Amino acid sequence: MASRMLSSTPLAFSSLGPALQSSSIGHLRAQPKPSGRSYGSSGSVAAALATGLICRQASRARRSARANASTTVLSKAEKLQVPGFLVNNVDIFIFDCDGVIWRGDSIIPGIPQVITQLRAQGKRLFFVTNNSTKSRAGYQSKFTSLGLDVQPEEIFSSSFAAAAYLEQTKFKDTGKKVYIIGEKGISEELDLVGIPWLGGEGDKGKEPNMGSGGKVEVDHDVGAVVVGFDRHISYYKLQYAQLCLNELPGCEFIATNTDRITHLTEAQEWAGGGTMVAAVSGCTGREPTLVGKPAPLMIDYIAEKYGISDRSRICMVGDRLDTDIAFGRNNGLKTCLTLSGVTSEDELLERMPRKKGTEGIQPDVYVDTINDFFADD
Repeated sequence: MASRMLSSTPLAFSSLGPALQSSSIGHLRAQPKPSGRSYGSSGSVAAALATGLICRQASRARRSARANASTTVLSKAEKLQVPGFLVNNVDIFIFDCDGVIWRGDSIIPGIPQVITQLRAQGKRLFFVTNNSTKSRAGYQSKFTSLGLDVQPEEIFSSSFAAAAYLEQTKFKDTGKKVYIIGEKGISEELDLVGIPWLGGEGDKGKEPNMGSGGKVEVDHDVGAVVVGFDRHISYYKLQYAQLCLNELPGCEFIATNTDRITHLTEAQEWAGGGTMVAAVSGCTGREPTLVGKPAPLMIDYIAEKYGISDRSRICMVGDRLDTDIAFGRNNGLKTCLTLSGVTSEDELLERMPRKKGTEGIQPDVYVDTINDFFADD
């Protein structure tokens, strides 16, 4: 399934002025650690993140269909042989979360120590997840529960990216609403930017009337459908979404991510957010605008904010070839694949067939886990 990824142009932060300075979590500037965190309005936040990043509406091209073509193909992935080599050649690490930092609700052994060592060496860290089930505040709570000291301004989620996209495209000015297939991460981020919504967890358990003359009534003020991972996906939700997209003029289809599988528990892999997106695409014949990885929104923000002109000093670390590694390679970053998530060494080295959409995508290096960044004591 193809999707439209957001094109990007350089950010222009100078025009944001005091508004950027005054926002709380949203502006993503490092601040003194507060005694109590506020996740107030992110109006200036999303503007800061999305300005110049989101897309020129008149030229939405189908970029994901040619994502692999734009990814430089390496003949073979190389395993990291010298501990410390990658760390010595990188200033900023961008980590995926599921399969890299944790699996389900269990932290991968050794990760807290790695993060502590990286910070001690002055590395800047960001955590960028395609999982839309939590807001930034929710993810910050999860990091804390796992014993990791991660600040809100270091976290980017695809739920936040969806809200940022809608704010940048001035969706609120239309007076329309968003219908959500997804969980509270999306609705919480939309609340922060003042965009009205319906659906989401509020539609859990609803069933359509499929008796004689039965139908689903939709709100004709819906102007966009945002689809993310939803553990309570249902026929009612799919019917509501397809009616909005097929029958309401101008209704936009937005996907937080198209990940095939995810880690709900450490015991096995589970169907991911791409499952829900594909279902909506299948009943509408439409492709979504993709706001999560490998779209360039988050990396463009980080590079501009911290004045990084040499993106080779940034390393994307993830467990997925088609999102994490494609995201890094398409945007000029170093890339490191970890085998602690969805990609096996056999698949990476093509000792077994690659999954669809991962063909030809190779990381610069790969590791068993990010513990390999440092030598054993």
